[in-house]
Amino acid sequence: MMILWRILLSLLCFIAYVYGQSSSPDEAAMNVLKNSLNSPPGWSGSNPCNWTDVDCDGSNQVTKIQIGNKGISGMLPTDLKSLSSLTVFEVMNNNIIGKIPSLAGLKSLETVNFHDNGFTSIDADFFTGLPSLQHVSLDNNPFGPWQIPLSLKYATALADFSAVNCSLSGRIPDLLWGQTFPSLTTLKLSTNSLVGELPRSFSESRVQTLILNGQKLNGSISVLQNMTDLTEVRLNRNEFSGPIPDFSGHVSLKVLNIRDNQLTGIVPSSLTGLASLSEVGLGNNLLQGPTPSFKDNIKIDISGLNSFCLDTPGTLCDLRVNTLLSIAEAFGYPVRFANSWKGNDPCSKSPWLGITCAGGSIIVINFKNMGLTGNISLSFQNLTSLQVINLSQNNLTGTIPEELTKLSNLKTLDVSNNQLCGDKVSGVNTTINVNTGGNPDIGKGCPSGFSSGDGGKKASSNAGKIIGSVIGIVLGLLLIGFAIFFLVKKKKQYHKMHPQQQSSDQDAFKITIGNMYVGGSESGFSGSDAHVGESGNIVISIHVLRDATNNFNENNILGRGGFGIVYKGELHDGTKIAVKRMESSIISGKGLDEFKSEIAVLTRVRHRNLVVLHGYCLEGNERLLVYQYMPQGTLSRHIFHWQEEGLKPLEWARRLIIALDVARGVEYLHTLAHQSFIHRDLKPSNILLGDDMHAKVADFGLVRLAPEGAQSIETKIAGTFGYLAPEYAVTGRVTTKVDVYSFGVILMELLTGRKALDDKRSEEEVHLATWFRRMLINKDSFSKAIDETIEVNEETLGSINKVAELANQCSAREPQQRPDMSHVVNVLVSLVLQWKPAERSRDSEDVYGIDYDTPFPQISLDSSFFGVNTLTSIPSRPSELDCTFRSGQGR
Repeated sequence: MMILWRILLSLLCFIAYVYGQSSSPDEAAMNVLKNSLNSPPGWSGSNPCNWTDVDCDGSNQVTKIQIGNKGISGMLPTDLKSLSSLTVFEVMNNNIIGKIPSLAGLKSLETVNFHDNGFTSIDADFFTGLPSLQHVSLDNNPFGPWQIPLSLKYATALADFSAVNCSLSGRIPDLLWGQTFPSLTTLKLSTNSLVGELPRSFSESRVQTLILNGQKLNGSISVLQNMTDLTEVRLNRNEFSGPIPDFSGHVSLKVLNIRDNQLTGIVPSSLTGLASLSEVGLGNNLLQGPTPSFKDNIKIDISGLNSFCLDTPGTLCDLRVNTLLSIAEAFGYPVRFANSWKGNDPCSKSPWLGITCAGGSIIVINFKNMGLTGNISLSFQNLTSLQVINLSQNNLTGTIPEELTKLSNLKTLDVSNNQLCGDKVSGVNTTINVNTGGNPDIGKGCPSGFSSGDGGKKASSNAGKIIGSVIGIVLGLLLIGFAIFFLVKKKKQYHKMHPQQQSSDQDAFKITIGNMYVGGSESGFSGSDAHVGESGNIVISIHVLRDATNNFNENNILGRGGFGIVYKGELHDGTKIAVKRMESSIISGKGLDEFKSEIAVLTRVRHRNLVVLHGYCLEGNERLLVYQYMPQGTLSRHIFHWQEEGLKPLEWARRLIIALDVARGVEYLHTLAHQSFIHRDLKPSNILLGDDMHAKVADFGLVRLAPEGAQSIETKIAGTFGYLAPEYAVTGRVTTKVDVYSFGVILMELLTGRKALDDKRSEEEVHLATWFRRMLINKDSFSKAIDETIEVNEETLGSINKVAELANQCSAREPQQRPDMSHVVNVLVSLVLQWKPAERSRDSEDVYGIDYDTPFPQISLDSSFFGVNTLTSIPSRPSELDCTFRSGQGR
């Protein structure tokens, strides 16, 4: 009997198991998802709980869908929120398009990863009813303009939120960030089009990583002062202004990048003395006072248009400069002052805004109608030679310091038409003409919150900060000086070695910029002779490039072209670069136009399959472009010249990968960049290969903006014969389809190993495209057209035939018969995935977005810079060349 019961119990368990395996309440929804995504690999059978990368709970309800990096295409269905037990949904690094549907109401959902796809929108109520949601990534999707939805406030468990490079616009809403998201530690919104000021409630948040670079954000960054949990901050390439706040409470801060803004004022000692700091970027602002001196182990970037009084770190400013900065601090360090107040002598031949001198002494300060806010500083009393102080027609508040009327030489004090309060002043010097008219609260006391002398106290405190900073620097320098003195004296070589040591110190002084180093004071660059574009591209000193290329030694020549010669270069830290030098004979006309076009395009587009422009040089007759170095050179040398170059012929799998890389780069130019571009000169010599043999499209000198819709534009015929589309060669009119034609010819070259035009061949074989079509029609003869170095077997033959057909479609005589590059990418992706599963994650990442592997910030991150010089000769109007580059690619 016992045996019978055991058999019966086992039978019941088996029936329950079979039933559970064959039925899931989420089966219908999962089948809709399966069909919408073109059947992801491993999704077969009726029970989704048995599918690859799908997890279920004990009730056979789906809890996890993790199908990232699978090369999947298609769209997401609208009924995903019926998966009521879903906790993780990951589809990143695929080719999924369309809308991200709402997942509102999925109370168990914790993680969603949609990054690096082709999504074009997201439902506004997406975050409604998601109390468990912790991790969100939307990076690198070609959304239309959208704003951070207010529904985000319902995701109260949020820990990290990333929406990088996905067309965010508008302001960052004040969602009471500290109270609403008590667990939020990471916020990444870089490389979008956000505007406005940082929400005040940021100051209450516990965020540790704040990445907002590459936007149009403005206003003060004072909220950072109270965000003491911060470990990494990247606000570079925005429009922030005002002073750097106090960082004395930031005991964990490691990275602070606030370069490429309009920040003013002195760099506070609370930042320079921060023990936890390892990397700081301050370059290309309007910072004032002494050049900051950081500890030796900190990577520092202070290059660009700052307004430091002297170049050498830690060197004290003139006392008149310190006093004027103390006065400016009480006004919030106005940008107008920072733009004008250059150098270490306010009485120099280039007069400072509002300052008049006589015999090296400041006698007039005229800040009339300059839009000033804040208080009147007590530091005015330190300028004893002052005869006139005019602060009229501003918006100053607080009281009038009585100490100003004690200045023995003062004749006029005009503070009329402000918002000042308190008693009228009647100083010791009764000869002063004091004008306080237009201040309704003068003589009536101050509003609540003010008391007599408020302005003076604040100004005194501000002055104390500068004085304290100066005293700290002085004491530090004295200690260093004593140490050097006794060391040298002990060796009895002080008088001989001191000048040499001083020179050596200057030589050793390096400013760290990204991963590269350039000379400091010896290089001679400063705020007055440097130009750094907002995208991170900079104007590079010819001296740095001469040094890097061994004075353009012939042994360093990588190639020659119609533009000039390309040289290999190496910086002092070992970083390799490629330098394209325009020949002097083509500095004007077409050559200069191509030079400008190359810069203009490469500062507007960032993608892993487009070559990176590091910077450029304009000095005298020199016009040079500086790129990342691509060690394996051009594709043409690997297809046509591999024998004489001592290279191995490219395997078929590698040719497929290269074709996909190029297709992705061109697709980005055509449809995924902020503007649509036509390359016009696609060919193997303009395709560069890295050490990993992945390809990047190069040479953008002939690029044109693509017309909207199916319209064409008329241009002068340019490019290379053999790759020119027929309609372009005949009419000069172009659309993006001329690039598709060129790409088709490149596919033919990859298949055959033949050049697009080869006059060494017979007449009927000279033109590759024409010959290829004839060979393709005859299947028997087509096998003879395939490059003999390609191993043709049962595995390769199928993909070879598909690529041949794709090449034929791309090179169709009529442009409307050619596919779009998005179709080309989809075809090649399916073929590549058959051949390189080990490299799938590398190939699928960043398909549609910025190349975060480049040495730029964020993009960053962030920057790779060189010695810099002044940009003088390229116009700044966008129609000619945008030299004030847009915010780019960060990280």
